[in-house]
Amino acid sequence: MAVTSPHRGTERRAVVLLSGGLDSMVTAGLAHEQGYELHALTIDYSQRHRRELESAERVAAALGVKRHVILRLDLRAFGGSALTDVIDVPKGGLSGGIPVTYVPARNLVFLSLTLAWAEALGARDIFIGVNALDYSGYPDCRPEFIASFAETARLATKAGVESGSFAIHAPLQHLGKAEIAAEAARLDLDPGMSWSCYDPTPDGLACGMCDSCRLRLKGFAEAGLRDPLTYANES
Repeated sequence: MAVTSPHRGTERRAVVLLSGGLDSMVTAGLAHEQGYELHALTIDYSQRHRRELESAERVAAALGVKRHVILRLDLRAFGGSALTDVIDVPKGGLSGGIPVTYVPARNLVFLSLTLAWAEALGARDIFIGVNALDYSGYPDCRPEFIASFAETARLATKAGVESGSFAIHAPLQHLGKAEIAAEAARLDLDPGMSWSCYDPTPDGLACGMCDSCRLRLKGFAEAGLRDPLTYANES
């Protein structure tokens, strides 16, 4: 869901939360297409799928972002997720409920850091690649959360108190994975730059079996497009 910027026609600077995944790559591409001067924030939270940090660097370079910050935040100290703790990543297919790959309050924490940098830059536009359709059931991907954070940003910052709101752009909010894959093609973005797998194999292949791999493979197949990533399994 795109949110109209309160500063269109004046400040064209934006901060994009860039994980290195397909969704964040397409979101950054859409912000670039809209003419924003992009500043990209990637959080190295000691996640299991660290290959995405390299992907974030490739995407940032391809889009010519003004500055790319990789911020270290070791969430292994908290644990509580298969991505930050000694918990097996599920490989049996999508199921109901919130999966163990949910990282407690991750998007809330990450958006808060993105907001802090945006305020320091004087930017009023923030982009995040959350998706509420083809996703694994994470509560911090819902439209209600994005709307509530926009209000929190207004109330919690000097910029919000003195001169109005921030725009939290979630342009993929209501798109399926097939539509997101198609947007990558339309934007001429190489999906091979991005990384989605939660549990890469020891030789660096995407596992093909975790929720994220399954959703990505399904999306490319439904879009009639080829995913250039190599998978250990594609069942």
